[in-house]
Amino acid sequence: MGNCVSCGSALVGESRFCSSCGRPSNPDVMATQTVAIATPAAIRTADDGRFLPGATIAARYRIIALLGRGGMGEVYRADDLTLGQQVALKFLPPAVAENSKALERFRNEVRIARRVSHPNVCRVYDVGEVEGHVFLSMEYVDGEDLGSLLRRIGRLPEDKALEISRRLCAGLGAAHEKGVLHRDLKPANVMLDARGQVLLTDFGLAGLVDQIEGAEVRNGTPAYMAPEQLAGREVTVRSDLYSLGLVMYEILTGKRPFESDTLEGLERVRRETTLTNPSTLVKDLDPRVERVVMRCLDPDPQKRPTSALAVAAALPGGDPLAEALAAGETPSPDMVAAAGEGCTAGPRIATAIFVAILIGLIAQVFIARRLSALERMHLEYSPEVLNQKTHDLLLRLGYAERPGDEAWDLGWDGTFIGYAQAKGGFSWETLLNGPPSLLGFYYRHSDYPLVAGEFHDDKLTPGVVTQSEADGDPPAIMSGMVSVKLDAQGRLVSFRAIPPQVEAPPSAPRPFDWNLLFEAAQIDPKTLQPAEPEWTFLGTADQRAAWSGTWPATGWPLRVEAAAFHGKPVAFAMIGPWTSKSRMPPRDSTSRNQVTPFVLGLIGLALLATGSMLAWRNSKSGRSDRRGAFRLAYFIFGVQMLTWLLRAHLTASIGTFGNFLLAICTSVFWGSVIWTLYVALEPYARRHWPQALISWTDLLSGRYRDPIVGRDTLFGAALGMIWVLLDSAADTFAQARGSSLNFGNLGFLSGTRATLAVCVGQILVAIELALVCFFLLFVLRALLRNQWLAFAAFVLMWGIIKYFDNSASLAAIYGVESAIVFAIAAIVVMRFGFLSLAMGVFVDDLISGLQVPSNTSIWYFADSAAVLVGVAALAIWAYRVSLGGRKLFGSGLFA
Repeated sequence: MGNCVSCGSALVGESRFCSSCGRPSNPDVMATQTVAIATPAAIRTADDGRFLPGATIAARYRIIALLGRGGMGEVYRADDLTLGQQVALKFLPPAVAENSKALERFRNEVRIARRVSHPNVCRVYDVGEVEGHVFLSMEYVDGEDLGSLLRRIGRLPEDKALEISRRLCAGLGAAHEKGVLHRDLKPANVMLDARGQVLLTDFGLAGLVDQIEGAEVRNGTPAYMAPEQLAGREVTVRSDLYSLGLVMYEILTGKRPFESDTLEGLERVRRETTLTNPSTLVKDLDPRVERVVMRCLDPDPQKRPTSALAVAAALPGGDPLAEALAAGETPSPDMVAAAGEGCTAGPRIATAIFVAILIGLIAQVFIARRLSALERMHLEYSPEVLNQKTHDLLLRLGYAERPGDEAWDLGWDGTFIGYAQAKGGFSWETLLNGPPSLLGFYYRHSDYPLVAGEFHDDKLTPGVVTQSEADGDPPAIMSGMVSVKLDAQGRLVSFRAIPPQVEAPPSAPRPFDWNLLFEAAQIDPKTLQPAEPEWTFLGTADQRAAWSGTWPATGWPLRVEAAAFHGKPVAFAMIGPWTSKSRMPPRDSTSRNQVTPFVLGLIGLALLATGSMLAWRNSKSGRSDRRGAFRLAYFIFGVQMLTWLLRAHLTASIGTFGNFLLAICTSVFWGSVIWTLYVALEPYARRHWPQALISWTDLLSGRYRDPIVGRDTLFGAALGMIWVLLDSAADTFAQARGSSLNFGNLGFLSGTRATLAVCVGQILVAIELALVCFFLLFVLRALLRNQWLAFAAFVLMWGIIKYFDNSASLAAIYGVESAIVFAIAAIVVMRFGFLSLAMGVFVDDLISGLQVPSNTSIWYFADSAAVLVGVAALAIWAYRVSLGGRKLFGSGLFA
């Protein structure tokens, strides 16, 4: 007496089958009867079965013949009198039917098998019982099992073996997609019908991925078990793939990879012998096929393919995506991801693109210097030096108290730039170094924590302190708040201070020497004429003064206004014709300015409503890739929170904690918006443009080292560099027509933290714009019913938007450039997909705003160069991954 190798139950006498689970008691019995056997030897006489031909079962099924008998009972061919079709009826042995454990396993077969619906999976209909006989009704297959075919003819021709393997992968992949493991995959459980169709049968040992544990792990046929399953450690999707590899090995070579008469011998053979390569047995076997089989048979589960669909995609001559689309099916996310298995970039192409990216980066550095405003400015002082100059100035002006909190920022004077460009008749070289200055250093401090409470851009990052006098955040209304603006050379441009709300005791007014302010502004008061004060400032004052004159070098009108309170300055402003009355905007201008946000808001709400409706429908129908959508949403949440940490002004205050909670809310909001758009669009893109999602789905699945991810990242970086160079070409033509210089992104000049904030923030921008492009292409395709018309409308729309967004003299330049940019974007979407598009947007936005100075000793060189090196490092990583593990300078690289 021994124990069953399948369930561990005690065996009774010399029984050939276990009374508990019904499996063969002898592990050497590897083959079982299947639904139908075409060979005469497999057909029993009617007297051998419990039912005679013509017998009616459950008033519905009429027995035709006994097809086979095995450890799990008898299988009959029958007519379904209700539906008028032939079926197979599988009856449990009486002893097994009376065993509750075996009976539950039988019901589990039906329950699990019905979850899987696929042309390559034998359909299971129902379970029934009649006069104590428990049976299963399922699809009748007029053919024979693969095991009997191999015993009859030996190995199959390679093309037929590959066809069977691909069909088998499709059926197994469908089961895995539903969370179902087969656990007993072997040739005897693969049926071939009269039309050559391949069907996976016998889910009697199948189980849900997350419900198999303990002794149940070892259930199955030992000769076709994965090592981890045979050892009783675990059974996973990759365990089924090991069994798949054994089946593929057998149909390609006609032999089992491991032969043994006992279970102990089988374990010893696997442990002590080296697997014979299939090409040793079949000399002309395609090396690609051998690689796939050997990967499936790797003892380490982590080194096997990730899915059955990945195996199918790696086999030569097959295209699962094309087959699914031709059948009118929507490929599953796993099938889309698997389609990229082994898709490496050609070494010569990858090398050429990588070198082109590096050349483009170097070329852009020199081109940007010719177009750069910063390169023409004498930026001697870093923000830290200007900050110290501000402290020294405040000390001279009588503000010696140590502030409770302070913040600073760099900013371009947009109104001045617009005025100068419209006015003309000046030299940019003169204007850039002022006065007046285009670049300002903005400083403010307060006796209380500076806690911002508003959003200031479309990133919705809370807690970003702004420095503007009129709409600064937090507002400059608390006593002790001071705001200072210096130009790039450290000259005073403006000053504000809020005096005490209550004086204790009140002090008598005393005059202030205005020369201190003129000295800080480096203006000779003798060149100005006294004037009547016209401008008022927030906060009280007991002394006001004003002067008029002209700005040095330009000759433009200059007005200086100042105010003091009890011998200390509270306001100073150098006012030009461009200076806006920020607290007195024209009423008509205000009403017009409200129209655009209102219209854009309506469009945004309409898009969000449409996306929400589509997302709800796709989610409810189960068509969406919710796993990928949630991973993307979590990623967006993390990016938003990291952006907040890098951008926000953080202090040890309850206000900062409030902004932290608000940052969580906005991060959840953005994650939800991206989730909604993704769930709304992804199923349609997977249905019509599945190639566009291959690398992106791979990335969301965590397979970031797959060659196709590296390939599309590399192509995306190249796309970004093409766009950068197109932008520079357009700027060159625009500057020849009198346009302003390229002012760049000042975040790269504001320190390492601000530089990181720019880089991280661009990730969200890239994903948003890529999704918007996908959404627009989808809508246009749905409306126009033609892919190429949709592309043309897409390009025309963006070109028109850019055309009307510029002045008449520049409209044609930037309109044409935009049309070219988005035409390339549309092509990239179709050829390389979403990942390449998002990467292109990321690189374009990052490099376009970057200006690496020619002076390597200047204070902002390090951060700017670090961004450039970071993009180059990204290209290097993508290049190496795209080669699929090949050596960079191997002999085959340039073959």
